[in-house]
Amino acid sequence: MQIIAESKLFAGTHQHIRHHSPATQCPMECAVFIPHGNAPDACLIFLSGLTSTWENATTKAGAQIHAARANMALIFPDTSPRGDGVPDAEQFWLGQGAGFYVDATEPPWAPHFSMESYITRDLPVLFAEAIGKPLPPLGIMGYSMGGHGALTLAMKHPAQFASLSAMSPISSVTQSAWGQQALTTYLGKNSKNHETHDATLLMASRGWHSDILIDQGLEDEFLDEHLKPHLLAEAAARANIPLTLRQHEGYDHSYYFAASFIAGHIDWHAKRLKA
Repeated sequence: MQIIAESKLFAGTHQHIRHHSPATQCPMECAVFIPHGNAPDACLIFLSGLTSTWENATTKAGAQIHAARANMALIFPDTSPRGDGVPDAEQFWLGQGAGFYVDATEPPWAPHFSMESYITRDLPVLFAEAIGKPLPPLGIMGYSMGGHGALTLAMKHPAQFASLSAMSPISSVTQSAWGQQALTTYLGKNSKNHETHDATLLMASRGWHSDILIDQGLEDEFLDEHLKPHLLAEAAARANIPLTLRQHEGYDHSYYFAASFIAGHIDWHAKRLKA
């Protein structure tokens, strides 16, 4: 693990880290916020959306001040592997910056695009190394494509995550044109392989062991075509899983929206991770 940069932030420490990932078989970068005292009560992974890096959420979402008050650590992973030896695509919903938090099985993506394994296997080990202590209770949240990732990874790995929330998530990736093309590219044409990466379908088949918070702006330009949070809410209702869907007039798909409601998500996770 290489600390590229380190800054004091809200009496804690912000670190920009580069490390080798066994999952992606290449160097990865992420950011970590460790609150004052280096003994966080909880840890939250924040997954970002299409075209983002770890830097978008660290500089725009405003989560750190609220995490500092809650003595919560934050991990901001990248959205994909990157580098000259990593395949890419012209479309913004494929390739570097668009890992969709799946483990690719198709060439040329399979050697490096193993983002599910990276998030669930590599990152917890990395963070424990960063603080020099066992991992505290772990939650996960995400924004847009990252919301899709948070929902699906939590439902697929329920023993690993104790709390779950999302902002403007792609709620049914098989019913989004972005998602359909990404899953076909990374996983092949067999639609059965896509279903285990769809939050709405996972809600029906696996459910979730706790409650879920989702915030959605009603002026979001991608709401009807790609996000469709009502599908997830309906599936949760059928599965008797408590899901709070808060819909906000006037808010779009920008980090201004994320910054407006991030405090509520930090509080949500803090209460459940410290219970």
